Amino acid sequence: MPTTTPKILEIGNIPYLHEAYPETTDFYSTWMDETVSDPARGRNIVSPGNLITLKSRLADPSYDLVAVQAGAFSPWSFRGLNRLLFRRSALRGPSPLFRAFGPQILRGRVAAPLAVLDTDDPAVIDRSNIFLWDKATVYFKRELPADHWRVFNGTLHWRVPTPRFRSNPRHRERIEKLRPISLGIPFAVAKGTLPTPLPASEKKADVFFAGRVQDSSTVRERGLKELLALRAEGVVIDVPEQPLGTDEYLARCARAWLAWSPAGYGWQCFRTYEAGLCGTVPLVNQPTIEQYRPLVEGEHAFYYDVEPGGLSRAVRGALVNRDRLMTMAAAAREHVQTWHTPKALARYIVETTLKLAGKAPDR
Repeated sequence: MPTTTPKILEIGNIPYLHEAYPETTDFYSTWMDETVSDPARGRNIVSPGNLITLKSRLADPSYDLVAVQAGAFSPWSFRGLNRLLFRRSALRGPSPLFRAFGPQILRGRVAAPLAVLDTDDPAVIDRSNIFLWDKATVYFKRELPADHWRVFNGTLHWRVPTPRFRSNPRHRERIEKLRPISLGIPFAVAKGTLPTPLPASEKKADVFFAGRVQDSSTVRERGLKELLALRAEGVVIDVPEQPLGTDEYLARCARAWLAWSPAGYGWQCFRTYEAGLCGTVPLVNQPTIEQYRPLVEGEHAFYYDVEPGGLSRAVRGALVNRDRLMTMAAAAREHVQTWHTPKALARYIVETTLKLAGKAPDR
């Protein structure tokens, strides 16, 4: 079992583990618009010239862990080929066509324990990722339904899996590999100057929200109308009319007592964790998924019912006790910094995978 920083091979759009373990991680980018390669720093772009090297490294037993990010569709599907070929990056640098085939190399031998990261919006596992699921030691799913069996809906099962389907040993083995994971703090925020929590005297808004509403979820469309109606009661609502830069977004979030974080295409939103980091209490509709290290109701965040009046009641109730909000905001910030930064999530991925593979590092 490794007693030092693990040696990792990572394949995907985002260097989750390479950012946390830069000295011991070989990262192969599959991002379609990636143009920079720096092999000396362990950063590569999947290309025809290194597919053989990548295959060899996957079979190398000296690696402690392999991590791969699940895609939204197979590279040879109509949608996959269309998105690969009809983009500007197809005209410069290594062909993006081959980048999408990076995860497909895992159909061959993989010597180390495998962690699959599925951070996509849908609460299902696409049929194109089943081979990764079968190879995986752990399959980390961002939008993991409360009933794990629903990840099969419309993929390996045409509808809601039946008792017969659920009793299949192969399907049960797949279910046992599932673990939740959070979106956490975006790299752009984690790498920047972190916002400083403000004292109560500098809180200017009762509720802050910035995000897409038009053509997003009905939770946002209906909730925003309800939220804006609270202005007639004297509640200070800060909803920018124009998109904000990251610094201004975080600053305005920090100046609010509550940050509304409704579900979008998936239930999880970056703003939930960004709000906590800013020293602002997240206000979120009731979860529809199993969470990793969730912000606790009444301790770090407030959760409300989406039925009419639920959001308004939650806002009114929360604003009654401002001292409590300051205590909750401090607890939310500590919780996010402990569990939901990119480095914290990377540790969770590594430790969970190695533990389940029987290779957990000595303490």
